[in-house]
Amino acid sequence: MTPAAIIFDFDGVIADSEVRANRTLAESLTAIGLPTTYEECLRDYCGHNWQETERRIVARFGRPLPADFREQHRARAQIRFAEGFAPVPGAPAFLDTLGDRPRAIASSSSPAYIAASLDRFGLAHHFGRHVYSADGWERGKPHPDIYLAAAKGLGLDPAACLAIEDSPIGARAALAAGMTVIGFCGAGHILDRVAHGAKLREVGVHQVAHSYDEVLLHR
Repeated sequence: MTPAAIIFDFDGVIADSEVRANRTLAESLTAIGLPTTYEECLRDYCGHNWQETERRIVARFGRPLPADFREQHRARAQIRFAEGFAPVPGAPAFLDTLGDRPRAIASSSSPAYIAASLDRFGLAHHFGRHVYSADGWERGKPHPDIYLAAAKGLGLDPAACLAIEDSPIGARAALAAGMTVIGFCGAGHILDRVAHGAKLREVGVHQVAHSYDEVLLHR
């Protein structure tokens, strides 16, 4: 296709962050008496905004989280991310090929985290003000709201946009917005790319890419 714009998820598409993020969440939950593995965090929480993640945790925990849980979790995450944090392989070079094609980020993560990460990677200039976050929204992914907001911010019909998503939850959101969707399997948390690609195909993505080399666009 020749998309009018490309809308990127962030974690697992731009930032190679899901391993660190989900290991940290597993540690934080285990520390409050809810033993949780990294694999369980990937399975149950990946792709959701914090509001939905908290609802899911509370349902499993059977009681509200401690009042300072998110603050303590963020402090733990800052330490882990300081140990080393990089873009997804190929993402910076791919962005450099886009010229003046409109693009945006549509993410479940917090605006402050996205902004700090883009600055760290030297990629903020690629997106400017077109960074959209569903953090704090009642309806995050898999609802289409964040993708519809990104298309509206760009001034484009969602059907003219291409979305790149690594999680089935996010892919469902972009599909529900009426976008063409590439299921991306190039980040470090995806160990079996064939199996993960199959999961993305099950939700209806139009293409699966195992790396940015496989994301082909008509210029």
